[in-house]
Order: sequence, then C-alpha cells, then structure tokens
Amino acid sequence: MDRYLCEPCGYVYDPDVGDPDHDIPAGTAFEDLPDDWVCPWCGLGKDVFVKE
Repeated sequence: MDRYLCEPCGYVYDPDVGDPDHDIPAGTAFEDLPDDWVCPWCGLGKDVFVKE
C-alpha cells in the first residue's frame, strides 16, 4: 500500500502502521480513512496529503 505525505508538516501516513492514537488500525489504506480524519501532527485534512 502507498504511503502519503502531509506536505505542510512532513507527517507520513503509513498504512502498515495506521494511526493507533486515533483508532485507525494497521492495514487501513489512505483511501479508506474517514473523510473527517486529520493529520495527527498539524490537524489539516486529507486534501494536503500527496502520495510518496
């Protein structure tokens, strides 16, 4: 699965890890994240992420 970079802050969403602090389990593809999911570092939405 592809990893996605938050361009403003540099956070990388890795589907192999998920986002356990926000109850997103490992194995969750970026496309399957909820629409209201935000970057855990800067709080911006999915629209600022780009595929690595």
